[in-house]
Amino acid sequence: MAHSKNIAPHGWYVASYLIRFIELEEEGNEDPEKRFVTWENTILVKAASMDEAYEKAVNVAVKENQPYKGGPDGIDVQWVFEGITDLLPIYEELTDGAEIMWAKHAPRKLSNIRRRARTKDEFQK
Repeated sequence: MAHSKNIAPHGWYVASYLIRFIELEEEGNEDPEKRFVTWENTILVKAASMDEAYEKAVNVAVKENQPYKGGPDGIDVQWVFEGITDLLPIYEELTDGAEIMWAKHAPRKLSNIRRRARTKDEFQK
């Protein structure tokens, strides 16, 4: 059975969003050339449509954007939401082994393909 590429038949979407970490008193927090520590978080959201999934992902992401005192010196810091980076419907029912994401890569040498794979021990580090 063919599905619309934008509709999750079981109501689940996978969303990724980008946040950056700032010290509130630091100069240049809005300087587009300055470097920042960033995190890309990936979450699951249950929604009836891509639009609803987008809004739910944004709501999750901005929930943690309140300033707080960080580190041993209690510096005023904050995570800043920068946007949604990916939003994909999950086509299969969520069970062990269900495919939730995939990516096609350009042709690469076999040696480079094998170098990308990691051992179980490497995930423990």
